[in-house]
Amino acid sequence: MSTSETLTIRPYARLLTMLGEQLIKNERIALIELIKNAYDADSDWVKISFVNFCEDFGIKPSSKIIIEDAGYGMSSDVIKKHWLNPATPEKLRRKLKNDKTPKGRIIQGEKGIGRFAILKLGRKVKIISRAEGTNTENVVEYDFSKYDDDFLTENNKAKDLFIDDLEVSLLSRKPEIIKSQNVLLGLHNIPRESKGTIIEISNLKGSWSEKKVEMVYRDITRLESIFMEKAGKTKRHRHEGAFEVFFYRDNKWEKYHEDYLETLNDLLQERSVVKIEDGKYDESKMEFRFSLDGKPKVLKLSDPELTGLKVFKDRFGSGGKILDDRKTECGSFVFGFYIFDFSSQTPLKYQLDKKEKSIIRDHRIYLYRDGIRVYPYGEPEDDWLRIDMYRGTISAGHFLSNDQVVGYVKIGHKENSKLKDKTSREGLIDEGNATEDFIALLQSILAYVRQKPYARYREGLENRKAHDIHSSDQVNKGFSEIKLAVRDDRKTLDLVSKTEKEYRAERNYLIQRAETTEDLAGVGLSVETASHDIMAIMGKALLSIDSITKDMLHNDDIDTEELNKELHSLRGMLSFIESQLKDIQLLFKSSKQRRRNIKTKEILEKVERIYRGLLKKEHIKLNIREIGQPLIAKTTDAVLLQLFLNLFDNSVYWLQQVSRTEKAIEIHLDGNKGQMIFSDNGPGVNKDDAPYIFQPFYSGKGEEGRGLGLYIARQLLERNDYAINLADLRVDKILPGANFVVSFISEDE
Repeated sequence: MSTSETLTIRPYARLLTMLGEQLIKNERIALIELIKNAYDADSDWVKISFVNFCEDFGIKPSSKIIIEDAGYGMSSDVIKKHWLNPATPEKLRRKLKNDKTPKGRIIQGEKGIGRFAILKLGRKVKIISRAEGTNTENVVEYDFSKYDDDFLTENNKAKDLFIDDLEVSLLSRKPEIIKSQNVLLGLHNIPRESKGTIIEISNLKGSWSEKKVEMVYRDITRLESIFMEKAGKTKRHRHEGAFEVFFYRDNKWEKYHEDYLETLNDLLQERSVVKIEDGKYDESKMEFRFSLDGKPKVLKLSDPELTGLKVFKDRFGSGGKILDDRKTECGSFVFGFYIFDFSSQTPLKYQLDKKEKSIIRDHRIYLYRDGIRVYPYGEPEDDWLRIDMYRGTISAGHFLSNDQVVGYVKIGHKENSKLKDKTSREGLIDEGNATEDFIALLQSILAYVRQKPYARYREGLENRKAHDIHSSDQVNKGFSEIKLAVRDDRKTLDLVSKTEKEYRAERNYLIQRAETTEDLAGVGLSVETASHDIMAIMGKALLSIDSITKDMLHNDDIDTEELNKELHSLRGMLSFIESQLKDIQLLFKSSKQRRRNIKTKEILEKVERIYRGLLKKEHIKLNIREIGQPLIAKTTDAVLLQLFLNLFDNSVYWLQQVSRTEKAIEIHLDGNKGQMIFSDNGPGVNKDDAPYIFQPFYSGKGEEGRGLGLYIARQLLERNDYAINLADLRVDKILPGANFVVSFISEDE
């Protein structure tokens, strides 16, 4: 016989332990949760008092923590229906309606369990609350000290305890504590209205110390944004209506120092080497907008400056193809970053002393939701954007160090509804497209900053100084000045002359080494490009040989005509491989080439053969146009091969980064002018990159670029008194992308 009954869910009391103690990591988070309640209640301030603690902040039996605010308080109905009920949906309902508090604050809490953070602090709780506009003061008391930490025993006796077994008293009385009066907060008596809440926690748990309290205070002062708004050119201030927190020890105000906030913001403005300000990611337009060192910048997600970055491709595919089918799902957000240089080569105006470095390194990139910080993002030990992880697993040179970036990211409940907080109150939920898109976008913009503006800063810092020393011949001038100064000291003069001779010998040796390296640099590029076609042809050749061998072994009657066709085909394959390898061999130093008059078109055709397969695969149309007489260059095959290999490699790479139905490379060989123009219809050279593209190790390709191609091409041409430059936009530009002009007329000519 079957029976049916209706059951109800009845949680055990230990659920409170799971909600309060296990989900709330530490005392810091517990206090912040209670302070957020005061913030949601529209209080302007919170007073936290540590009462009856030992001198070293050890806990006594009489020790208490009291949290007081001047919010709108709780009526008895609110206490009964919401405060005492776990997971109350009241705040969530208001949040979903986008309700704001009377002061315009966006509600922080939504899960209805933050109040159980009290259990992380102590076992006895007394709450006094007076709702705005009422003459009733409500007192809630509960004492859980008779239960063990897991609510498995009562007074040391095992017992099945359910939540509804726990008794809480509620007393409604005439106001005795919360009245209209002045409250001393810091240095000022502040008028208090007849509303607010006081939470008194005793039978304390955990441990406290002076340093721990100061750290809690530091964290709480960072509850709202620590980034000050500009007011005029020099004066800065925190925004009006800031939510203030005061710490007291018994009746004494503990004035922990927060003067560093003014210092920090001064350092952000005056000592950062790169500033990204007023930033916004606009999801509707799929673009970043920001101010880069005071100049406006727009960076679309389709921009090759982003699509070429490994972190971008890892998330959104090569060229951002995944975003062709969908938009990002995180929503629009606001950001700002300040980049510092801790190296010994930092210019004087950006240098930091030991104390200033400590202030900078105490901050990272903070995340704020509706103006309130999401913990623990921004802590020195936190790597929520996985920057240090990427520096360790990919390349340190492709990412900024975590400790040299201070910044903020601002999201909102309405704009970023898919970015959810963890129940533990520490960070965002890791699952889903929204969070992964969000983190990938931030990683990408930071990688862009490292690869472009910061790289330009370092390029100007390091190479210009070395270039100035080299171009002005300062070392040789220095030797001359020293010899003049010691001309009467024969022994010293001989020593200086000997050192000068050794310096010049070493310099010539290093120049030869550098030139040899430059001569061979194109070998790897050409082999890398040609190897795919060579391997494919070799595979076909081997299959052809296998087929011929099989026929000869198993067929007595050989069809000589068919065999002749197979052998001719095989010879053609081997001839192609030989041709490719001969072209590559021209790059070897051992070929001992001499300068001669070379028709540039002949070398171009050799490089075209190497790139033919890739050009076909990428649907890139190549057009070589001769103007006037043949263009002649007096140089070596290797120099022209290096030049053309690098120009082709750059054009093909950038054309791969754009979505375009017709992709083209056009080359004009003008024998009358003695110049070549090499152009493509890719994205072109960014104007900010233009001054740096011929510098060593500077690349516009992100992590994939070596930053040596154009540098080596220029070095090789200059050895022959030739030149390569970006085309003049008004005169020499053929296609709308990158245009390079190579002059094959030396100064002597």
